[in-house]
Amino acid sequence: MSKLANKNILLCVTGGIAAYKAAELVRLFKTSNAFVKVLMTKGAQEFITPLTMQALSGEKVHTDLLSKEAEAAMGHIELAKWCDVIVIAPCSANSLSKLAEGRGDDLLSAVCLASESELCIAPAMNQAMWKDSRTQKNLKKILRSGAKIIGPASGEQACGDVGEGRMTEPKDILNEIENKFKKGSLSGKKVLITAGPTQEMIDPVRYISNKSSGKMGFSLAEEVKNQGAIVTLISGPVNLNTPDKVERFDVKSAKEMQSKVEELIEDFDLFISAAAVADFKPKKLQENKIKKDSNNKKVKLVLNKNSDILKAISEKKLNLKTVGFAAETENLITNAKRKLSDKNLDLIVANDVSDESIGFDSDENEVTLITKKEKKIIKKTSKKIISKKIVEFIAQKVIND
Repeated sequence: MSKLANKNILLCVTGGIAAYKAAELVRLFKTSNAFVKVLMTKGAQEFITPLTMQALSGEKVHTDLLSKEAEAAMGHIELAKWCDVIVIAPCSANSLSKLAEGRGDDLLSAVCLASESELCIAPAMNQAMWKDSRTQKNLKKILRSGAKIIGPASGEQACGDVGEGRMTEPKDILNEIENKFKKGSLSGKKVLITAGPTQEMIDPVRYISNKSSGKMGFSLAEEVKNQGAIVTLISGPVNLNTPDKVERFDVKSAKEMQSKVEELIEDFDLFISAAAVADFKPKKLQENKIKKDSNNKKVKLVLNKNSDILKAISEKKLNLKTVGFAAETENLITNAKRKLSDKNLDLIVANDVSDESIGFDSDENEVTLITKKEKKIIKKTSKKIISKKIVEFIAQKVIND
């Protein structure tokens, strides 16, 4: 899988006959599982239409700095913050000059000024324009600012001249951009994660649930994504924002969560079951709200066991690795090891939820990672750091075992 998986790429297209090659570049970025947005200068739109680039990228094409719609939300700033890398291909002599001067009078130059992301430029112009001393002076300024220049290539040009100035071929630009990124430890893996609690309805207004906030599962989704994986998150009711570039499905009950997991699971390499699924549900859902009756001081609630989602998946014997969580209040290691064996898991993450400082809804945690071969304790720290250490362990000892 490409190192560009899950990366945000802003492709900027400037005016020139080589603009038609930008369409192929969008396609290559998309097949590398990158997220692509396209910015086009007015000159670029004379050679290739925004509609073409929109169809290929699946995203609205950005064209105007002073668009009322875009700038109501500070569109150029949002674009500058969104991208991991800005690729200008083709880059005309005029745009090269603007970048060197630090101008910000159009959308392209304004985004480049506002962004702290990597900048990669693929020049394309007539060979005489490329050799001109002013162009070379501009080039040196841009290189000093930290930008990477890709090409240009040498050969016959559209005008009939022969020499340097042709835009580097899209596949070679793709390779250059890939080389800028370190391949994540889970690059290309498809990971399904469950998170949060479930709600088991008693009547239309009451339910059984638990204290899970979903923070651990969401933090894991963020870190797994950062390591290059393609992540899908199935979440119970929580008050958390979806991590960037993660597909999310919301469910309420254990039954809904199991149905969604079983619907999706066959496409995945790794299943991390971090959700705190309710063990029990009311045997019967009352159609109407149960009324408080002064004559009846007790209400009898009969419960049935919920299906064990993780065990049901492990019994399918699919070609995937499985990771579970054991939230215990006593006999932490003994209970966790039993779950590891009973559910035939590759890894179980055990934590003591009787300690409120590392239990449900806390920002910190302390866990023990247990496999059939070893045990590793991760001391109390933030859930973000815990997630990093868990994912490192999964990459080293589970996926590559």
